[in-house]
Amino acid sequence: MRTAIAMAALLLLAIGTGACENGEPADDQATARERPGPVVQVAPQAGRYIDAVNRSDLDALVESFTSGGKIVDVSREISGRPAIRDWARAEVIGGRLEVLSVTRISGGQDLLVHWAPRGSTGWRAHYRFTFQGDRIALADLQYA
Repeated sequence: MRTAIAMAALLLLAIGTGACENGEPADDQATARERPGPVVQVAPQAGRYIDAVNRSDLDALVESFTSGGKIVDVSREISGRPAIRDWARAEVIGGRLEVLSVTRISGGQDLLVHWAPRGSTGWRAHYRFTFQGDRIALADLQYA
């Protein structure tokens, strides 16, 4: 296990210094293009929503929101757990959600996702989550 961690650290060091696999410097343009940014993980609050969607767990999806939670689905507002339940049952459950990137924002996270509703190949979307404690207070879903 320690060997795997050490190898991963060396790989990250090589990427960070612009070294190629053979240890020689990479050209600056390629290095700038390929160097990854800081790793940001999905917050537990958003993670519960994503897991619930992918497991088709309606109860867990609803419980990921505060009691007064709100969703903005493009321009439609869905407020409160009963309305969120109805919306999710009709439009979310049965779909697949894959996180492509995560950005921290004040009070939450902005996720670039690939959303594929049931029976669809899907599309990219921005899901901006604002948290209140261990729950989602607002999910602003805007399609790219």
